[in-house]
Amino acid sequence: MKPLLIYCYDAYCGWCYGFSPVLHSIAAELGDQLDVEVLSGGMLLPEKPVHISAMASYIAKAYPNVEATTGIKFGQDFLWHIFNPEESDWYPHSEKSAIALIIFKELQPDHSLSFATDLQIALNEEGRDLTDDEAYRHLLEKYSVDAAVFYQKLHDPSYKSQAYEEFELVKRLRVQGYPAVFLQMPSGTFHLLANGYTTKASLMPQLQSLLSQV
Repeated sequence: MKPLLIYCYDAYCGWCYGFSPVLHSIAAELGDQLDVEVLSGGMLLPEKPVHISAMASYIAKAYPNVEATTGIKFGQDFLWHIFNPEESDWYPHSEKSAIALIIFKELQPDHSLSFATDLQIALNEEGRDLTDDEAYRHLLEKYSVDAAVFYQKLHDPSYKSQAYEEFELVKRLRVQGYPAVFLQMPSGTFHLLANGYTTKASLMPQLQSLLSQV
């Protein structure tokens, strides 16, 4: 049994968008020594829909810092909604993107990290509304997933329940901010490696030290 690298993220988390290249690099380098699990945290779960205008000013101030720190770039199609909130029809909510990830982990578990990253790109670069069913169709084509199967599952209450169980699991891990990374050892012990955006250079020493104990 390999150690398990657990990545707690949310599709709506800008810092997670910036962190994904770090995790992809680690997974590519250490993939023969560990497995990777992606968990959605449910960062935005309002009981009633909240319009993008409620958070647009915060994002407008924060995204340049994410870009400067991580090197990632936000797309103009995303930023249009941030700088023109009065014209936007977005009501951000983490539920549907989390359900989509649950489905994809069931269908293609080996590509879950890539799919989670593509969800972030769909939102933050391409400006797709992740509460819209059609926001996922291009990814179904990319990964050769049958659309009828995917959309049936997307509206199956059992998959919604699984998504909320995942949100609760992230809570039990006591995640304080996103992204968060844990290493679960074969013995069952958990080690927190990252709480918030962390560089590969900062992550690797502790990670390699733990892997050397296996």
